[in-house]
Formats: sequence, C-alpha cells, structure tokens
Amino acid sequence: MIHDFITTHSGFLIPLAGGFLLDSLLGDPARLPHPIRLFGKMISFCELKFNKGKRRRTKGIAVASILVLLVFGFLYGIQLALHDFPAVKVVINTVFFFYALGNRSLIEEAWKVECRVQKNDLSAARRQLSRIVGRDTSQLSFQQIRTATLETLAENLSDGVVAPLFFYALGGIPLMMAYKMINTLDSMIGYKNDRYNDFGWFAAHILDDGANYVPARLTAFLMISFPPSSRGFHFVHKYASRHSSPNSGYPESALAGILNCRFGGSNTYEGKRVEKPYIGKNYRELTHDDVVKSCIINIRTSLLMLICTLSMYCIFQELTGFSHNFLYFWG
Repeated sequence: MIHDFITTHSGFLIPLAGGFLLDSLLGDPARLPHPIRLFGKMISFCELKFNKGKRRRTKGIAVASILVLLVFGFLYGIQLALHDFPAVKVVINTVFFFYALGNRSLIEEAWKVECRVQKNDLSAARRQLSRIVGRDTSQLSFQQIRTATLETLAENLSDGVVAPLFFYALGGIPLMMAYKMINTLDSMIGYKNDRYNDFGWFAAHILDDGANYVPARLTAFLMISFPPSSRGFHFVHKYASRHSSPNSGYPESALAGILNCRFGGSNTYEGKRVEKPYIGKNYRELTHDDVVKSCIINIRTSLLMLICTLSMYCIFQELTGFSHNFLYFWG
C-alpha cells in the first residue's frame, strides 16, 4: 500500500523530499544561479520604469499582479510541456523546490551574527545582522542584536519555510514560486516610505499580507504545540494581534513565549524612529542558549511542516477526487 502510494504520487513526493533534503544539506549556495535573484531584477526593472509620475498605486497593482501571474503561468506551462516526460519534470521541480526554501541559509546567517556576538565583536555583529534585517543596526547593543536575530528567525520561519511548503501542498511548484515572487515583491517595494507607499501598497498589504495570513498562524501553532508550551499559547493569544504587521506577530509572540523574553520596542528604519508594541513583559538578558534553542525550534518546526504538507496534499486529493495527473501541478 505504501509502495503504491509512493509510486502514484512520486511527482509530489520526490520534489518534497529531495528539495527539503537539498536545502538542509546545501542551504543557499551563492555561486549558483537563483530564481529569486531573477525575481529581484525583474522587480527592480519594473520599479525604476513605473514608480514615477501619477497613478503610482495603480501602476504598482498592475506590476505586482503581472509579475505574480507571469511566474505562475510560466511554471504551470512547464508542468504542461513536460507532462509526457515525468522524470525530467520531477528533477526540475525538485530544483525549484530547493530554491524556494531558505531555512538552512536563515539559520546560518543568524549563527554568523551570534558567533560575532560570542567574540564580543560589536561592529562585526552589527554588520552581519544588517544582512538579514531592515532596521538600522549601527547603534545596536549586543542585547538588541540578539533580539533582532531571534525576531528574524521567527518571522522568516513563516516566510521562508512554512508558507512555501503550504503553497506547494495546495498548488505544487507553480503556486509555491508565485508565493516567492509575492514575498520578494514585499521585501523590495513593501516599505512604508515616500518612495514605496503607493507603488508597493498592493504588493505589501494585499498580496503579502493575504498570502501569509494562514502560514503565519500555522507557524505559531506548530512552534507552541510540539512540545506544548502553555506560555507560548498565552503569548500568541495576548500579543500577536498587537504587532504592526497582521502576520509577523504570530511566530514572534510564539518564540517570545517559549523563551519567556520580550521582543519589540524602539528601532530605527531609514533614519526614522519606529515604536513597536512589546511582546512579553520579561525583559531579561538574552543568551547564547536562547539562540541555540531558537535554531532548534526552527528545525523542529520545519520538520513538522514537512509532515503537514504531506497531510494537506493527501486531504486535498481525498476531498477533490482529482488525481495528481489531472492537475498537472505535481507530476
């Protein structure tokens, strides 16, 4: 029975297992060509060309919509074109799956920051942190650096692992990569400043907030459920909705609850002071062990989401009655 299931659904299972394993082993090799970098170049080109003059919001809506549909349509076309070449399609889908995940690279970047903190090299820790956060790091203390690192680990666990897996379960590689385009749009033009307020409004507040609504809450649930953390549940219930983002507060409050610490507070973005509501009340010194524990939580949650992805796929197949061949998404 298990053999029959694996054989029948190999177009879904091989990219899932192979891509996840590749990400766990290799991370994000800088020397390899990367579709997300291509996404970035596409967004930069469109932003320079259209983010000027009047009707910037309308232009932003059009650009974001076209780019997302273009990615989805291109990859859906690949699925159709390779329908009679399942082995080739599985290999290509595995590669795209690998590129869509980013947990190992996230943990590695966070660990590089922590190594510099451990060496008491404040300037190097600030520079390293600036690679993974948008806030100004030039004046941060070691405590603030660790806080920012842990907040980023929590938030990007949702964006970089849980959400891509969630959309893979729903719509295979085309929907997974369409989500990555949405996420890249938000990271590049989703800023609250004069340049992007209008042009990036749709990408940030409609596409990204909407796409991450379920994954962010699912991330928090997985973090605090296995093993159960009553304080984590309490923090999510009490603090998650207070965050300025409708989604980021969920994984961040879950991690703050597990660690029994405090996130949030004052930070500087592009020279402007931004006050974020506190998550938690226990202001304590964050330690090396907190960073280690947070990395373990990320790995554990990723494995749990891998199981959830398979479960979601099975439920979807059962409810719809569609075969994977009919949908062309998985193989």
